[in-house]
Amino acid sequence: MAVFIEPAVAVHLAAEASSSEILDHTDDMAMLSIQGPNSRAILQQLSDTDFSDAAFPFSSHKVITIAGHKARALRLSFVGEMGWELHVPNESAVADYKAVMATGEAPQSPSLPCSLQGLVNSGYRAIDYLSCEKGYRHWHADIRPDDTPLEAGLAFTCKLKTDTNFLGRQAIERQKAEGIRKKLVTLTLNDPSKPLWGLEGIWRNNEVLGYVRRAEYAFYLGRAIAYGYVERPDGERITSDFLKSGSWQLEAMGTMLDASLHVRSPFDPKNLRVKGLYSEAS
Repeated sequence: MAVFIEPAVAVHLAAEASSSEILDHTDDMAMLSIQGPNSRAILQQLSDTDFSDAAFPFSSHKVITIAGHKARALRLSFVGEMGWELHVPNESAVADYKAVMATGEAPQSPSLPCSLQGLVNSGYRAIDYLSCEKGYRHWHADIRPDDTPLEAGLAFTCKLKTDTNFLGRQAIERQKAEGIRKKLVTLTLNDPSKPLWGLEGIWRNNEVLGYVRRAEYAFYLGRAIAYGYVERPDGERITSDFLKSGSWQLEAMGTMLDASLHVRSPFDPKNLRVKGLYSEAS
């Protein structure tokens, strides 16, 4: 159970109408991210808002009152757990943080789950570890301007099943029809004692196909996990059969380490934890 503290991030919007106005409130807002199995129970103690699945489903948001202050709550996660982000004005951020921590550290009462205690502060390194294990894409590492949504496994974000137009749609449709020749893959080391740092070479059947963009230790999986793009030496399309076959290795400091390739993230591949379905995910 953790609370993450970070400054608000400016959002870039493409204004299609001349009457649109974009305001940057980055310096005016703070964000508290309460993540973990008991995030709902903690927030429910601080607000009269209904945080149930029916009233507050995943990927929705609403303005709430928490500890007497207005906040915009978003049921989102970048760590693969059930949780909410609280976007709050700077002037109420400290009070809101103290209220959250006091609830998590409060003496046990009949209204709180027995395991509610244990709320701890976490930071960006924890977010990096957890998001990498979950398989959430990280800008500038997993995805860059020279990667496409199809190559990064993000086709679901492109609304290709609708008539909605978006910048780059024709290029994505053309690539989908032709097949991709570069693909982001997930690899875990077979030896749990070996570390990875990033930029290791990715090998398949004694041929180098790419390099690791991002690597961390996956605490739930108990071994190092890595993400990187692979391309076939012959320039042909990357297919599922190609990825699932062959022997994979990562070259770290001149040493070849046996690895396993995963088509999907091996951590909670059905996305049950973000929905609060912990008993089914375990």
